[in-house]
Parts: sequence; structure tokens; C-alpha cells
Amino acid sequence: MRIVAGELGGRRLWAPRGRRLRPTADRVREAIFSILGDVAGAAVLDLYSGTGALGIEALSRGAARATLVDTDTAAARRNLATLGLEGRAEVVRGDALRFLRDDSQAGPYDLVFCDPPYRLASRIEQDLATLIPPRLGPSARVIVESAAREPIRLSLPVLTERRYGDTAVTVYGGNPS
Repeated sequence: MRIVAGELGGRRLWAPRGRRLRPTADRVREAIFSILGDVAGAAVLDLYSGTGALGIEALSRGAARATLVDTDTAAARRNLATLGLEGRAEVVRGDALRFLRDDSQAGPYDLVFCDPPYRLASRIEQDLATLIPPRLGPSARVIVESAAREPIRLSLPVLTERRYGDTAVTVYGGNPS
């Protein structure tokens, strides 16, 4: 697994062996960032960050800062340290929904990546739909990666939807208000 483009393009990311994590494939990350275009200066929130690949890709492409949230942060911390990105990223070890409920957390965010374990999708969909919009800046975009057969739906305007094998990527825009 590699960083696709930007200042760190081509550098390797570490992912533990096994099925504990499901990192976003390079070609899917490349497609997501092709859709997003310029992310320079963005404040990024990477929920269910795993290896940190999406947040790190955004930093490589010029995002100002990233907050990576996961219950297991070892891979993300290792990748940030290896790439010298600790000063531009905050790693939060904990549940993503609990993080979103905590009013003391930073924000607003310009980009929110949300790639929860597929098996949790139906249980957390409504919570995500309620908790993500208050964290968004005025022209924010939310990128949700989920199983193509059971995509996660948020109460935000859909900008585009794409399918890559058994993965659905939905890009939502800003607040509906």
C-alpha cells in the first residue's frame, strides 16, 4: 500500500497482516481524490481511520491538518511517525461515535472520511447521519466508504456515488441547512 500522490507520493504505508483492518485500496483512494480535486488547506477528519491512509493521503496532497479516530491507532501512529507527519495530525484512540458526540472536539472540518467496518453499517448509519453534519464547515464534503450491497446513507446532498468492486463510495456535500 502506497501514498498515491502529493509530497509523499510513492511512499509506503504500513498495514498489519490479517483481516483486522480493511485499508482503502490505492485505486479507490486515487479515485476518491480525483473526485475531490484540490484539498489544499483542508481540515480533515478521518473516522475509523485504521492505517490512516485517507487522512495521510489528504495531508500529502496539501491538507492543513488531520484528525484520525479509531479504536486501534497503532497503524496510524506508526505511519504518521514514519512519514514525519505527527505535527500535522492528531490521533484519537476511541470510538468514532463517541468522538462525534463530544462537543469539546475540534472542528469544523472541510473533509470527513468515514470508512466503518462493513458489519457495523446498519447499526451506526442513523447515528452518523445525525452526528456528522454539525461537525462540517460551510463547503465541506463527506466521503463514505461502505459495502456496495448495503451503502450507508446520510442526510446530506449526494454529490456523486461510485462503485469499485464490492465497495461503494458516496460523496456528500455540505450541510443541508
